[in-house]
Amino acid sequence: MPATDASSASNMRSLERAIDVLEVLDSSTQPLRLSEISRRAGLHVATTKRILTVLESRGRVEHDEAGFRAGLALLFGAHAYLESSPLVAHARPVVQELASVTGYTASLFARSGLARAVVLRVEGTSPMRYVLPTGERLPLTLGAGKVLAAYLEPDELERLVESEQDHPSATGERQTRAELDRDLAAVREQGYYFALQERAIGVGSIAAPILNAEGRCVAGIQIAGRVQELTELREQEVAVEVRRAAAVIAQKLG
Repeated sequence: MPATDASSASNMRSLERAIDVLEVLDSSTQPLRLSEISRRAGLHVATTKRILTVLESRGRVEHDEAGFRAGLALLFGAHAYLESSPLVAHARPVVQELASVTGYTASLFARSGLARAVVLRVEGTSPMRYVLPTGERLPLTLGAGKVLAAYLEPDELERLVESEQDHPSATGERQTRAELDRDLAAVREQGYYFALQERAIGVGSIAAPILNAEGRCVAGIQIAGRVQELTELREQEVAVEVRRAAAVIAQKLG
């Protein structure tokens, strides 16, 4: 291999390792010790330490006696995404209208790997005590995440099921594979998913997939409210509005 090719391959591997370390940190809500980061990233301790030192010097990592954690500078990238994303720009007025029309809190979320994150949230006329922070890593096997999971490739779905063993519902129930497959099939058949207390006690939600022209799910839109208000009696009525909003966003995206 020519020297330039070897150097390029080495640089790419270094970049991949740095991203591996960042992914370990952004998946944890607690500071992590060097040895734990090394173990989770599958890297040698010395290699992990060198990467963390560089990332800390650029503000992407913070470090104190409790351990290493994601740094403040990572927020700049998140803000840049929210301001420049065509998905967020096209969806913002639609999400605002959905919250106004239904009175429930409306959210837009997108998938990254085998997780999802809320990228836009608008409170309804009856704000909830339950807060779903923008950017929090959320599972695909609970609540609104299922409208994204319903359109995964078969191999992706298998990896998801294998990785989601530690995500019971808010009530402590664990869904069987057959029950999950049933819910995902229902999403594809009816175009939405109605969840009660899957992500949080006392909260219900209705979500719909946003599909592009090729039928690929690019995002999801959801309304959420207290279970006393968002009952099965309102399911069809509200689901129509959520599906309409999803279709409008899909049309705007082209």
